[in-house]
Amino acid sequence: MNEFDFIKSLRDQSRAQRHSSRILTGIGDDAAILSQFPGSDLLITTDLLIEEIDFHRSATPPQLLGHKALAVSLSDIAAMGGRPLWSMVSLGLPNDLWQSGFKDKFFAGYFAHANQFGVTLIGGDLSESRAGVVIDSIVLGQVTSGSAVRRSGAQPGDHIFVTGTLGAAAAGLKLIEIGARLGSSVLNSLPGHVTRSGTSANENLVDQPESRDSNSNSEPDHDSSETKSIETLLLRQLRPSPRVGWGMVIGAEHLATAMIDISDGLSSDLDHLCKESNVGALIRSDNIPTDSDVTFLCGRRALDPLSLALHGGEDFELLFTSRAEAVARLPKRVDGIAISHIGEITDQPGKIQVIEKNHIWDLRPEGFEHFKKQ
Repeated sequence: MNEFDFIKSLRDQSRAQRHSSRILTGIGDDAAILSQFPGSDLLITTDLLIEEIDFHRSATPPQLLGHKALAVSLSDIAAMGGRPLWSMVSLGLPNDLWQSGFKDKFFAGYFAHANQFGVTLIGGDLSESRAGVVIDSIVLGQVTSGSAVRRSGAQPGDHIFVTGTLGAAAAGLKLIEIGARLGSSVLNSLPGHVTRSGTSANENLVDQPESRDSNSNSEPDHDSSETKSIETLLLRQLRPSPRVGWGMVIGAEHLATAMIDISDGLSSDLDHLCKESNVGALIRSDNIPTDSDVTFLCGRRALDPLSLALHGGEDFELLFTSRAEAVARLPKRVDGIAISHIGEITDQPGKIQVIEKNHIWDLRPEGFEHFKKQ
């Protein structure tokens, strides 16, 4: 049983014991929807970040971890078409980190990101942890009654869109795994930066561990164009930008029939959306907006840009479907971020296919999965 199987079993149990008529949507979407008062519905979402599962502490400065802890939940509210308003965060820290400046840097990054979207921290919890850093992020948002965009509304003939570009966060993770690190010059320029105590300044963009094999061919080159690409990809992994603006526009203007954020990967999240809507999908590989920095670096590192775009998670872009008559009303850009039309919804439930040049192949969900079946 993987995480999605178990969630489905919990969903079935929760439906049997629902005790409140105010629950409009419970388990199974990016956020729960509760009837709040006439004209407004409440959105609630929660996310866990576990050290060495969801992030590597050695590669993640605490201010960027604070940013990401909030970003992953803001993305869920965006995927429902809502406006984020309030947040809560619970933090478990080993004692040595508590005694350090970790918590102050974490919340500096958290508050800087919260202020960007007018989100107020209203509570949470703190605990000592003996198993690394544990973060529980909760965000509450609001949407006009009946306007929340669920995963279950896609219909055959709907057009499929994705915001921004794909594959960058997964490429950033691969760079981290071979030893790439952000240098202090980059960190110093970011909102919420707090000077790291006990660490000498390093103006290099990418810090490489001294213990690495000097003969390794995976160490990044330091010409300016490649260095800039490495910086961008690392930041896409460590400091994601949730598409809050797009989510609010889509929700307010009723532009989407279904929506989900791309956290597990396009292949997996499109599969989630299709299963909830009981439909299939046909997408075109040439239309998938692969990040330009991924394309630039992959040729030098024997990585497949299309594979990263299809299966790499944590891009936190929005994947949504729109009826043909609504397509003309879609903005070209929101907050500077464009959208790409990647395919259509079909009437073949559970069947997702990719058109690549002259052939069609089945797309299997291969994004990240906790407790993956053995």
